[in-house]
Amino acid sequence: MSSESSFDIVSKMDMQELNNAMNQAEKEIATRFDFKNSKSKITLEKDELVIISDDEFKLQNVLDILYSKMTKRGISVKNLDHGKVEPASSQTVRQKIKLKQGIDQDQAKKINILIRDSKLKVKSQIQGDQIRVTGKSKDDLQQIIQLLRKADLPLELQFQNLK
Repeated sequence: MSSESSFDIVSKMDMQELNNAMNQAEKEIATRFDFKNSKSKITLEKDELVIISDDEFKLQNVLDILYSKMTKRGISVKNLDHGKVEPASSQTVRQKIKLKQGIDQDQAKKINILIRDSKLKVKSQIQGDQIRVTGKSKDDLQQIIQLLRKADLPLELQFQNLK
């Protein structure tokens, strides 16, 4: 019985939890005294967050509030790609933050090299924006998961379909 075990490495953001974190942040901004009469708001447009505020200082405060809500809901801020702060209409500033979904080719290659350098008897294969890791021993697969959790990668990884 030499059946192969496998799992998939993916990088996805839970959009429902992100929506909940945004709603909580909006409620906190609405009730805080330092944001009274402020034009601060957070919106989600396709695959990016748009943060609008009165000035850069308040924009940074809005980001801090949003990040704390995201962290409490288990959403990693590693999957955010910040754009630059730019002036917007009626004396406000805006910042666009792209949401990273999936593993890009460069990161996938780095992950493959990490897996290969571990000298464990597993094979990894890039499949679009995810990576499939197969091996005969589930213990080896568990060690790969631990290795990748400890690695300092610029994106949050999830491990699915361990069979």
